[in-house]
Amino acid sequence: MTKHPLKFAAALAVLVTCSQMTAFGQSTEWALKMFEESSHDFGVVARGSDVQHRIKITNVYQEAVHIADVKTSCGCTAAKPSQNTLQSLESAYIEVVMDTKKFTRQKDSSIIITIDAPQRAEVRIPISAYIRTDVVLEPGSVNFGTVDKGMAAERIIDISYAGRADWHIRDVENLPAYLTAELQEVSRTATGANYKLKMILADNAPVGPFRGLVNLITDDGSNPKVPMLVEGDIASDIVVNPGMVSMGMLKPGEQKTVNVVVRGKKPFRIGKVECDSDLNAFKVQLPEDEKIVHVLPISILTPNGTGTIVEEFTLTIDGRDEPVTFKAFCKVVAGT
Repeated sequence: MTKHPLKFAAALAVLVTCSQMTAFGQSTEWALKMFEESSHDFGVVARGSDVQHRIKITNVYQEAVHIADVKTSCGCTAAKPSQNTLQSLESAYIEVVMDTKKFTRQKDSSIIITIDAPQRAEVRIPISAYIRTDVVLEPGSVNFGTVDKGMAAERIIDISYAGRADWHIRDVENLPAYLTAELQEVSRTATGANYKLKMILADNAPVGPFRGLVNLITDDGSNPKVPMLVEGDIASDIVVNPGMVSMGMLKPGEQKTVNVVVRGKKPFRIGKVECDSDLNAFKVQLPEDEKIVHVLPISILTPNGTGTIVEEFTLTIDGRDEPVTFKAFCKVVAGT
C-alpha cells in the first residue's frame, strides 16, 4: 500500500481530556468548542418552504461525549441529533427545522443541547428567520431522494406570489454544475403570479449526498432573493460497508482484524488499495478475482503511544474512473 505523510502525531496534539479543559472551574466553554456555529439565521424565507440546517458538532476530546437531550425554546423550530454518542474525533449534526407553514414573519428560537458525559453542560444556539407571507412554495423543497449513479432526474416546484401585479422571477442562482433550472410563468392576476420551476439533475452528478440552497431572483426591491433547499443522494454502483470501520480500543502492540464488505451491482475487480498515511499500522488482504461482493480483511498492529488513529483507504477499481474510499479508526490506550 502506498503511504503518505502521517498526521497521527498532529491528531494526538489537538486531543485533550475534558478534565484538562475544565480544571479552572465548571464551564460550558469546553462544550461550545465542539460546535461549528454559535448561532444561525435562516434569513428571509418563503412560506411553506422546507427550512432546514445542520449544525456540525465534533468531539475534540479523548473521552466520549454523550448528548442527553436536544430541545427548542419555541414551537416554530424542532431539532434532533444525528447521533447521541460521539467518540473521540467523531462528528455529527444537530438537525434544525423551522416550521414555515404554521408560523409567519419574524421567529426567534434557541436550540438547547444538554450533554451529560464526560460531564454535564448545556449549550444554547439562537435560531432566527423571517417567514414572508407573499411567496409560497409547493412542495417546500427540491428533494431528489436517492438516484442511481449515471441516471438523470427531474422535480417540479410550484411558486405562488400574492402582492402586486408586476412581480417577476428573473433567474435562479447558486446552481451547482450538475443542476439546471427551467422557469415557466403559468398565470398572472391583478394581485400576483404563479410559476412552475423544473429542476433537472444531470446524469454526471458525483456520488454521495448533496444538500444546499439555490436562490430565486425576483424584482423585489427589499428582498430580491428567495432561498430554496435542494437535496438528494447519488447512490454509488459500489458500496463499502461499513464506511467507517471501528477497530475499537486497543493497547500499543495489539493486533486486530475486521472484515469490510465491498459490494457492486455487477462483478468488479479491486486493482489496488492505498492508505492516506505512512503509519504502516494497517494491512489489507487484497482479493485477486472479479465478483459482485468482496470481503476485505483489514488488520491493524497498533504503534507505540496512545491516542486516536484515523486512516483513509482508497480502492482503485479496474475500469472505473472514480476510486472508492472508506475510513478506519481505533483508539490506542495505555496498557495496565
